[in-house]
Amino acid sequence: MTEERLQKVIARSGVASRRKAEQLILEGKVNVNGKQVTELGTKVTAKDEISVEGIPIEKEKLVYFVLYKPRGVISSVKDEKNRKTVLEFFPEIEERIYPVGRLDYDTSGLLLLTNDGEFTNQLLHPSRRINKEYIVKTEGIPDRKKLDLFKKGIRSDGDLLKAVYVKMKSVDRKKNTAIIKLTLHQGKNRQVRRMFDAIRTPVMKLSREKFGNITLEGLRPGEYRELTPQEVADLLQLAK
Repeated sequence: MTEERLQKVIARSGVASRRKAEQLILEGKVNVNGKQVTELGTKVTAKDEISVEGIPIEKEKLVYFVLYKPRGVISSVKDEKNRKTVLEFFPEIEERIYPVGRLDYDTSGLLLLTNDGEFTNQLLHPSRRINKEYIVKTEGIPDRKKLDLFKKGIRSDGDLLKAVYVKMKSVDRKKNTAIIKLTLHQGKNRQVRRMFDAIRTPVMKLSREKFGNITLEGLRPGEYRELTPQEVADLLQLAK
């Protein structure tokens, strides 16, 4: 019978990402066949009974969705301030899905959700170079030199924030606004807004339009669809 690392099995169950699963194991919160396990090298088979914090893990069907997240919605499973979360758009989904990364409260656009922890870990690992495309509306019209700084990298709170592609799509000189397309590989917290703050050009609107090979085509704000098996395979291939 095939053996797999315990943290990988936990991640695939949707309980947590692989990194979080490793933390739970080290903290002694995982039992295998009724015995506490704290070794990361532990391997298990399909016959083993695994529980996390006293709750048996369920071998759910793995599901993958793309949501057109509206502004004013939290990219989280729950919110302590009782604000609307992305899960409220999935009332009929029984699986315990969660967002792959985050979009800010005031940011709209493409958000992936799944119950596959290993899939999430692959897409979000810092070494992955998956294109994430954003459309930005700015207050003010930055010049080419300022936009070129994005490709060189901008320091912000100890992070080097970089873009792999920047293009000015349009300007409205009467309103003093611009529309800019930006492609990132990184996924730092509030990265796009921090980059524009660094060149003193406030962001008025921000939307993620593309994640790897996935787009928002056919979706309106608040709508979602399930990814096809080919789309899932293509995303994992990009992550390699």
